[in-house]
Amino acid sequence: MKRQTFDALRRPLRDLRISVTDKCNFRCQYCMPADIFGPDYKFLPQNKLLTFEELTRLTRIFTTLGVEKIRITGGEPLLRRDLPRLISMLRQVEGVRDIAMTTNGSLLAQHAKALKEAGLRRVTVSLDSLDNARFERINARGYRVETILEGIDAAAAAGLQVKINMVVQKGVNEQDILPMARFFREKGHILRFIEYMDVGNTNGWRLDQVVPSREIVELINAEMPLEPIDPNYYGEVAARYRYRGTDQEIGFISSVTQAFCSTCTRARLSAEGKLYTCLFASCGEDLRSPLREGWSDTELQALIERVWRERVDRYSEERLKHTEGLPKRRKVEMSHIGG
Repeated sequence: MKRQTFDALRRPLRDLRISVTDKCNFRCQYCMPADIFGPDYKFLPQNKLLTFEELTRLTRIFTTLGVEKIRITGGEPLLRRDLPRLISMLRQVEGVRDIAMTTNGSLLAQHAKALKEAGLRRVTVSLDSLDNARFERINARGYRVETILEGIDAAAAAGLQVKINMVVQKGVNEQDILPMARFFREKGHILRFIEYMDVGNTNGWRLDQVVPSREIVELINAEMPLEPIDPNYYGEVAARYRYRGTDQEIGFISSVTQAFCSTCTRARLSAEGKLYTCLFASCGEDLRSPLREGWSDTELQALIERVWRERVDRYSEERLKHTEGLPKRRKVEMSHIGG
């Protein structure tokens, strides 16, 4: 029987983000910098990853506590073999209303049709520049923009709803803001600009590298007038706008300058089966061990419910209050829990 579960700050549990692998074929500085995630870096062995059956079982338990939306993440999720089979399995779980995926798009062209047929509804593609030289420096693996655009076109042709995410970092790609806005307005896909965040421990984040969303809004509005529109649902992270006189949407995710912790409804399941209640968390609750030790659904449900009910995370709000910076602490890497 389904029931709505609330945390200590009365935030409901509605979204589950599932990381299916910690591996990625990109080495973007803000997520998996190449000098740390180099050729000798030890990724998780296959037996440490949750199986599709384990992920499906946990999803079924999460839906009894209020989860309705699933997002598949990584690393790069399309590196996980036979991913459409997992999508198909999750689609059969009662209570799952929506399944989406976040990807770097490099493998999307060859998998888009199968993902749609399996039950995927939406895909978010990360793309930080339309300039090949800059994009190759960002991904640090020589991938070209054309490959990602081919993936986006294939996803749209397959019937998937497509959104584009651009992380804006001062001194790296702020000159690409207007070209990206112009291009995806013409293409008809929703583009969302994301403030550069201090996720994990390895990206060397500094506040002066953040381009505030308000500046991006002002820049675009000066050329292509914008008007705000209402959120689609409670807990939506992007502030939504449209180009004036049209239905074409654009969004801004401002987790550094305009924290939205107070409406966060997202739980995150890491590639090795740990439950995290915040993108900036230091530690997670191990679910893989009790799964493999034979715990019942009732016992696992009680464990997950306790973790969520005790949740008090609001890292981004706390960061806003401490202009001198929060004390340094270890945080889970984004490559383990997705965005």
